[in-house]
Amino acid sequence: MIKIVGSYLSPYVRKVLACLEAKDLAYEVDPIVPFFGDDRFSKLSPLRRIPVLIDGDLVLSDSSVICQYIEDKQPEPALFPADIRDRARARWLEEFADTRMGDVFIWRLFNQIAIRPSVWGEKGDRELVDRTLKEDVPAVLDYLESEAPAEGFRFGPTLSIGDIAPACFFRNAAWVRFQIDAARWPRADAWMGHTLASPPFKTLAKIEDAILRTPIPEQRNALMALGAPIAGETFATGAPRRGIMPT
Repeated sequence: MIKIVGSYLSPYVRKVLACLEAKDLAYEVDPIVPFFGDDRFSKLSPLRRIPVLIDGDLVLSDSSVICQYIEDKQPEPALFPADIRDRARARWLEEFADTRMGDVFIWRLFNQIAIRPSVWGEKGDRELVDRTLKEDVPAVLDYLESEAPAEGFRFGPTLSIGDIAPACFFRNAAWVRFQIDAARWPRADAWMGHTLASPPFKTLAKIEDAILRTPIPEQRNALMALGAPIAGETFATGAPRRGIMPT
């Protein structure tokens, strides 16, 4: 049984779980927020970030590495395009999402509006949020508009990592009341909407929405009550600690 360590509300965990759902691979989740990981978690994830995959004696702690491992472990249905050029483009879209979109939508928006108040009891930086919405978010969406397909998924009729990775961040953005302006970015809006309506995302959305407003210490029990595939052992601890990477 594959174990994924990390919160259902993380876009990076969502990317991995969407890949597992798309391939119908069995898995269980230790749904911890990384700030609440214990000393054992630090050994699993040297950067104290999520997700972590545990498959027997194999431990991986980067979402892109994990997704590639899942693809190699079970190649069908393929989530990386067969054409070498398209496969490279899909990997680039994944990298763009994980880095640029992660910075903009998670650290500049979601962190300021949701994480800082709920985890640390701090007031978010409103000036940073306003500047991000005015400058950084439009730049990201301009790029996605230029990459968006005329219809459907980016690399043909089936879902790929090039669709999954960017779509993950719009779930978190919606929770802090951001929606793509369909009049300004119509192709990006349709692309992301089509991806988020795919079965893997719809399955995960039911779980995510059910615990979105549940206090962190109560989320594990709430997930178990929902029937989510929760691991018997947890790497959680009671008090939060900051990671070692700058945010």
